Amino acid sequence: MSVRVAVIYYSATGNVHALASAVAEGAASRNAEVRLRRVPELAPDAAIDANPAWRQHVDATKDSVQVATLDDLEWASAYAFGSPTRYGNVTAQLKQFIDTTGGLWQNGVFHDKPVTSFTSSINRHGGQESTILSLNNVFYHWGCLIVPVGYTDPLLFEAGGNPYGTSWPSGGSDGPDAPTLEAARYQGRRLADIATRLTGA
Repeated sequence: MSVRVAVIYYSATGNVHALASAVAEGAASRNAEVRLRRVPELAPDAAIDANPAWRQHVDATKDSVQVATLDDLEWASAYAFGSPTRYGNVTAQLKQFIDTTGGLWQNGVFHDKPVTSFTSSINRHGGQESTILSLNNVFYHWGCLIVPVGYTDPLLFEAGGNPYGTSWPSGGSDGPDAPTLEAARYQGRRLADIATRLTGA
């Protein structure tokens, strides 16, 4: 049985979506079964329409990326979660999805499953590390095994050297650069490799 990786994310303007896709590619390159899933959008249309990039991304992914469900979490043997930063914390959209997982948590679904996380903000010091650490607080409660990227490959330094997880300071650019996407692929490979070792798949 191959490792099953659920990549669950929220993205407003597409940066975290690009990272999530790269993480999924990395995991798939290790022969993992991968589900790439977005959580539901909670923002009102007025807020989305006020930012053309946000509206464009919502329209571009509404039919091409399936919405995450609790079944995806039960199915998976490893997880990758991605969120933009919001004041150094997780977005309301991803947090709302996480807050629906009480039944799975109570039934021990998350126990001993490896998990990793990634993020994006406008500024390099815009709360990237604290966002990942905030996500990790959930994983402690779930009983997951947190898989940081650490400083385990030289390519991570080219992407900014964040040992907590891949992060992208967008600065209003078009999207994550090539070194950052490669770091995200590496993160996906690392997650799949460790999940394989843990499960004996």
